Amino acid sequence: MFNHAPLFDPGYTEHMSSSHWNPRSRFQRLHVDWDIPPPPPKLVVIEERPKTILRENNSPDLPFRWSLNPYRGCTHACAYCYARAFHEYLDMGAGSDFERKIVIKPTAATQLRERFQNTSWKGDRIVFSGVTDCYQPIERKHELTRACLEVCAEYRNPIGIITRSPLILRDIEILQQMARHDAVEVHISIPILDERLARVIEPGAPPPSARLQTIRHLADAGVPVGISMAPILPGINDHAIPATLEAAKDAGAMWAWTQLVRLSDPVAQVFENRLRSSLPHRADAIMARIRRARGGKLNERDWHRRMRGVDATWSMAETVFEQWKSRLDLKARPSGPTINPFRRPNQGAQLNLFASSPKR
Repeated sequence: MFNHAPLFDPGYTEHMSSSHWNPRSRFQRLHVDWDIPPPPPKLVVIEERPKTILRENNSPDLPFRWSLNPYRGCTHACAYCYARAFHEYLDMGAGSDFERKIVIKPTAATQLRERFQNTSWKGDRIVFSGVTDCYQPIERKHELTRACLEVCAEYRNPIGIITRSPLILRDIEILQQMARHDAVEVHISIPILDERLARVIEPGAPPPSARLQTIRHLADAGVPVGISMAPILPGINDHAIPATLEAAKDAGAMWAWTQLVRLSDPVAQVFENRLRSSLPHRADAIMARIRRARGGKLNERDWHRRMRGVDATWSMAETVFEQWKSRLDLKARPSGPTINPFRRPNQGAQLNLFASSPKR
């Protein structure tokens, strides 16, 4: 359920994306075509109180069943983000709306605690986040991710975190507490190592150098951490696979994983618009390489094929990735603890034995 009175936040000072463009939504009832350049988009915060905070995943392509998203939309403004398309289901656009109309879920931690207290919950691993970055700048103010982490730590519920942000270091004591129970893994996303190129494609995200430093701090603190070099963007980052993996390994990454970019129609519009405005001389070649990697398409919906390509463009990138991962002794993406550490606080010792059964 949405609070339809948006909360404008004039004091919010994080980096503003240069893009004011918002493609027409497939489902939007009202669309404004500007006769002049549109005004700069303002950050709008919209409250949502969903029926459940956990989303169940039934895709065999993903190594987790449950995800938690304290926010929807993301000010990191990554041009290729597949989650942009989901904003259209909120009657918003996949462009500047996704970057500036951020949905927050203030009851997230309360709902999570209620779910953990339900006897049907057995302590499955939960991944933060599936359709947003749970440590995007707005988290500094609202601390919804931190509140959910505190609940997970209290119940020792296993989690995985995918983020681009050094803000995760604010919660390092909670992560260390969970690491002692083998209940946490952190995936730092670094698709593009080149600082200037990253600024074009991911204009609101922290620079790659800051993300590498985050890996180092987490590793030094004993928090299991790896790199997500995802997505592979043929013509943009595939040539930098060795350098990116080497930098992550040097920083302390334990594992690495990747997948091919998926550009559904709304995302493809945003991505191509960004390329043509920021990399005009390379845009045609990049779009052509992505299509070749997908067998002439920009997107693939079928399970077992969505994350991988079919052309030599992808095969070569995948081979290089696996060879360098092996050379650097980087492991495969982890799938959670062997022994489930979940337990309910103040629960009898005998009952907790059932909550800590080996993972099947």
